[in-house]
Amino acid sequence: MAGQEHEVLIGDVAHGGHCVARLDGRVVFVRHALPGEQVRIRITDGTTTSKFLRADAVQIVQASPQRRPAPCAYAGPGACGGCDWQHASAAYGRELKTMVVREQLRWLAGLEWAGEVEAVPGDADGLRWRTRVEFATAAGGRLGLRKHRSHDVVPVEDCLIAVPEVAASGVLSSVVETGVTGLDIAVSSDGSVTSVDLPLVGDVPNVVETVVVPQLGEGDFEVSARGFWQVHPGAAGTFVSEVLDGLQPAAGDRVLDLYSGVGVFTAFLAEEVGDDGRVLGLEGDSRAVRDAALNLAEVSQAEVRRADIGRRGWIDVVTQRLDRVDLVVLDPPRTGAGRAVIEATLQLRPRRAAYVACDPAALARDLSYAAEQGYQVRSLRAFDAFPMTHHVECIAILEPSNQVLVADD
Repeated sequence: MAGQEHEVLIGDVAHGGHCVARLDGRVVFVRHALPGEQVRIRITDGTTTSKFLRADAVQIVQASPQRRPAPCAYAGPGACGGCDWQHASAAYGRELKTMVVREQLRWLAGLEWAGEVEAVPGDADGLRWRTRVEFATAAGGRLGLRKHRSHDVVPVEDCLIAVPEVAASGVLSSVVETGVTGLDIAVSSDGSVTSVDLPLVGDVPNVVETVVVPQLGEGDFEVSARGFWQVHPGAAGTFVSEVLDGLQPAAGDRVLDLYSGVGVFTAFLAEEVGDDGRVLGLEGDSRAVRDAALNLAEVSQAEVRRADIGRRGWIDVVTQRLDRVDLVVLDPPRTGAGRAVIEATLQLRPRRAAYVACDPAALARDLSYAAEQGYQVRSLRAFDAFPMTHHVECIAILEPSNQVLVADD
């Protein structure tokens, strides 16, 4: 069935960077389309027995008023798979993401959310924001980006969602050495560019990133050039500010920071709880824990320890290091925290918890588990930290109360 073409009417946007259409009673997930459009699709995945199909919109028969020519020359069917919504403005992309977040919260958590996905300062109308990019090696040694759901590489001379320093470094116009399968580029807060050949050989250098939080000023953090860091320049400061505003930490508080990475939330929370407080970060990645030790070396009331969160024994580290837990931050990977972690964490009975999520479906699922523990959503905001893609970051503040879900202004 792959390769067949059909004309369909595009329905609602769905989670994952595509819209939904129907073909002979089956659902088709269509990329490169917008809701309400009449398009000609080409099936890219599925057979006559598949429960659903995947397809690309290869011809726009009747366009949405929201459609625009893609600014990127590498966007479109069969091309780079990095962006989902180059054919829409950043503002309309936020509207699409708002629909997705609302739907996931409604169906998976039973919550009605009236908020909207908000812009994050630091991009140029959805472009020129990505500070870390992993390029793959194409035929002939050129660097490029992979096609959607494929190992095939499209050579590129620029990536429009990457900060200008990436292309200006010259790596995209060069030919890599034989045996190099890819290249990681990290542009730090001061604009310096660090590149790491793949596969890795030897130590990975660290770079210094600066986080600016309006109410607390700024802090510098060392992080591996291949370690986890928010790739939008405005994201880290925005998220820290929202977490602090939502948790309202007080002097002397005991705080648990789960999936703490290199200690960004840990450090700013430590400043808020003061010398009489305590902040414990738990992180599974050894490299991040080493970086956190550097970042927190002069913060006596904070520490980050290695723990495989969710595996047996991790909660024992918490009870051994903290005499109580007043506040919690959860910043899990895309798969979310899961039932066991949510249950164990909220059974410590913190007065508030902040959940930082990069997948609205995983967030909604975990919020339903939190509700089973007597915790409901006090506030929830969503941020467009990944413009032109389907990804969205949400921050929910939970507390043990009967308050209904509200949207922050």
